[in-house]
Amino acid sequence: MAGPATARRGEQKSPSGPPSAEAPPGRRLRWVRLPVRAPGRRSLIIILVGVVLLGAFGAWVLYASNWLRVERVKATGTEVLTPDEVVAAAHAPMNAPLASVDTEALARRLRARLPRIKTVDVERSWPNTIGLNVTERMPELLMRSGGKFVEVDAEGVRFATVKAAPKGVPLLEMIASDSPSLHQFGTDRLRRSAVEVAQDLPVALRKDLRKVRVRSYDAISLELADGRTVAWGSREQGAEKAKVLAALVKAARDARHFDVSVPSAPAVSGS
Repeated sequence: MAGPATARRGEQKSPSGPPSAEAPPGRRLRWVRLPVRAPGRRSLIIILVGVVLLGAFGAWVLYASNWLRVERVKATGTEVLTPDEVVAAAHAPMNAPLASVDTEALARRLRARLPRIKTVDVERSWPNTIGLNVTERMPELLMRSGGKFVEVDAEGVRFATVKAAPKGVPLLEMIASDSPSLHQFGTDRLRRSAVEVAQDLPVALRKDLRKVRVRSYDAISLELADGRTVAWGSREQGAEKAKVLAALVKAARDARHFDVSVPSAPAVSGS
């Protein structure tokens, strides 16, 4: 017969530790829901009036007060243009509420008045400044026009006329007036083709480029320094033609004429 200290069969020894928080046998826990009072009608009205007054004050600060009005216009990013030219062309509404300035309309006006501007970011600089961050078009080629020069950018866009030719910019000769290509492709596309050919030229030879001559879409030629010429053909396969030309110039240093119009069958002459 087991003694008093012997555990009864089926019973487990209680673990040591603090007493359990469970309710004593025979008693149940009861949850008590505390009442939550909703804000009264008067409180809601006060809150609503406060929100309306705050909104009205904010609108007054933005559009009616003298605190946030246009007092200054600042232009950055210019290279050929001057900041004063850009500011004058922008014609920003001085003393108007800064929040009311139509930045997209201002940017469109700038690009229309100054075609040299390629892109412009118009920013509000609180409390009273409009910032004009411009990116100018840069000339890739030049076209003669009387005694002046028309600048053509990397997209083939004619954007400005200058009296003096910028240093290091090649000339573009469009002599395709009698070519069927002119009617088929149009002057703009032929001009873009000429720009693409100039850009495809190997970097080592690009500094020697003096003239790009366009007779037709398939007959574009280049004139390099020292009178060397390159028959390029169309703008197609530009990268391959550039590699072939670089190899020809290196291999035939005394050559005067290079033909890469068919890059798989190049030719040199005049050596």
